[in-house]
Amino acid sequence: MHPRAAEFVEQAREAYDVDVAVEEFPEGTKTAADAAAAVGCDVAQIASSLAFAAGDRLVVVVTSGANRVSEVRLATHLDVDADEVEMADPDRIAEVLGWSIGGVPPFCHATDVPVLFDETLLEYETVWAAAGTPEAVFPMAPDEVRALAGARAVAVAD
Repeated sequence: MHPRAAEFVEQAREAYDVDVAVEEFPEGTKTAADAAAAVGCDVAQIASSLAFAAGDRLVVVVTSGANRVSEVRLATHLDVDADEVEMADPDRIAEVLGWSIGGVPPFCHATDVPVLFDETLLEYETVWAAAGTPEAVFPMAPDEVRALAGARAVAVAD
């Protein structure tokens, strides 16, 4: 197992007392479509953790791979102006969350940040989320992902 994926597994065990069953795919799971093809699920079951800058704070949105996050809806949920919401800078993501783009898990962030959860993910029995690298994912019930992330389920899709 890649050292970063192993680190995620260890952090999940220590922080949440949960064992995460990481699966790695050398062909990569960088995009939701890549991840869905690798694991053999619908792209809507991919729980992508996307980081946004919202004013002076960083926010993680765990969204379905089939959806595009509406920055206007996100701004409404965060009570900021829509023009204050944009995708976060990759360096800031790594610094604040402790993970790089493509491998950001929905929980086990280096800094406590607000997390919003795409309510459409709750329609599935299992979703797949990043596990620390662009090649590693793990399956979990969406309610459990949401609970571990301390996330609020909201409508975020465009």
